[in-house]
Formats: sequence, C-alpha cells, structure tokens
Amino acid sequence: MAHPRHKRETNARRFVSRTGSRTAKFAVGAAVAATLPAVGFGLVRANPAASIDVQGPQQQPVKLDPGRYDAAPVSRSFDRTAARNFQDGIAAQRATARAVERAHERKWTTVDLNLWSSSSRAAEQLGLLDAGKHVLVTGRSADGRVEVVVHGRSRWVTEGYLSEDKPDAGSSAAAAAAGLSMAPCPDGSVEYRLTPAAVYVYRSVCHAFPQITSYGGWDAHGEHASGKALDIMTSDVTLGNAIAAFLQQHAAELHVYDILWRQHIWTPVRASEGWRLFADRGSATANHYDHVHVSVY
Repeated sequence: MAHPRHKRETNARRFVSRTGSRTAKFAVGAAVAATLPAVGFGLVRANPAASIDVQGPQQQPVKLDPGRYDAAPVSRSFDRTAARNFQDGIAAQRATARAVERAHERKWTTVDLNLWSSSSRAAEQLGLLDAGKHVLVTGRSADGRVEVVVHGRSRWVTEGYLSEDKPDAGSSAAAAAAGLSMAPCPDGSVEYRLTPAAVYVYRSVCHAFPQITSYGGWDAHGEHASGKALDIMTSDVTLGNAIAAFLQQHAAELHVYDILWRQHIWTPVRASEGWRLFADRGSATANHYDHVHVSVY
C-alpha cells in the first residue's frame, strides 16, 4: 500500500494567495526586462557582421606571392623584408638586362667552357661554349666567373680563358693534345644520363688517356645517381696518378668537385691541404684502389 504522503494533493494550488501571484508576475517581468539587453548584446557579439562599423570598411590583409615567399605575413617587419627581397630581385634582373644590352666588346674562348646560369656555385650548367668562339662580354665578373652573352642571354664562364687575341692553330692543337675537347669518344654508352659537365670530363680523359677502355658512368648509388660522377677504371698506380694529376690541373675548366684515388680525396676548395686520407670503407673498390673517381658541380 502506498504511503499517504505520496498521494497528490489536488487542492495544493488553492493555498497560493493573490499577493504571492502578483509578486511572482512582477519578478518574472523584471527578469525578462533584465535579460533582453544581455541577450541582444550577446547576439551582437556572436555575429560581428551585425555590428555597426563607424570607421568604414577594414583594410584587407596584404596577400603575398606564395611562389616568392611565405603567403602568410606575420608582422610588418616581415612585410618589409619580403618587399625588399622582391625589389632586390627585380633590381638584379634589370642590371643583367642592361649589361646584356650594353655589351659591345668581344673576346675569344681559348678552351671549351661550361656555360652557367649565374656566377653562383649553385648555378645550373646550361651547355658548352667551344674553343675559338668570338663572344660578347659584359665586363661583369664575380666568384671566379665572367659574364658573356650567348644568343642574347646572360651566361657565365670560368674566368681566365677569354682572350682579346684569336687563338692560333698551334694553341688549339695543344689544347686538343691535352685532352680538352668535346670530340666524341669510341664508347658513347658511357655518356648515358651524364650531365654535360660530366660528359666533358669523360671526353677530356678519353682523348688524353686513350689506353683507358673501361669507365663507370651513371648508376643508382652515391654521386653517380646525379649523373655528375665518372669512374675511370685502372689499378695501375702510375697511370692512375697521371689521370688524377690531369684532373687536378684542369679542375677549373672541368668544374671538378672532388677526386678520389687510393683511399685519398682531393677537392679544389681545399687544394692547399693536398690529398687527404679518408676512412677505410672495407674493399679495394670502395677505397678506390681500382679506379679514379671524379665528380663535377
């Protein structure tokens, strides 16, 4: 049986007085009056588009070219730096255009020269300029290179190999005898996937040392994967020394990056240190006892 207290008191509402009813109604009205402004203010804050803009439309953020620098500026100083870098780049392009346009002096190439996109050591190799060519020069030089004009475009070559006088047949023959030639070699397959600079090294060595009949060109490991390296196969110490000395002698023209031979390395940037011993790599081939390895920029 349910407890009597659980029974619903049907007459409970009759005990609320009229005074209490009016007081409740007044309290409800006051609460509504106090709530409406707050609700309205909350709606305005939640919807900024509904606010009144007394200062006019806001300035749109600066949008930068993502191809040149970060498209999301983080400060005014960043904006100034980006703008300054952009203006410096434009100024450099205009200076190059003026140099090409004003070039009027011509000089002769004394050897075959690599053509580079700029004076920077990170420049792209864009082809070869044969010996005996009469080319326009702009007079600008930087980082061991000089600027020439080829087909109306700015190109850079290693300095020291341009002459005001046309090379005679004797000097050309001497250069050919030294192996600085782009004449094709008997085994053209060696050139597969090599860069033009590496091809230049191959053909130079091929002509200077015709007794070498085996080469290692492109493959999928180390420097060879870039197409910038060549292995000149020989275990003959005397012959290998001669090849290494030849590459050192013509390091500038051939744009040599490094030479490895008999567990030693030589680089033009540290030429004053001579040949430097490197750690044992575990085999005659890995230690370069059976081939001279050369790579180019």
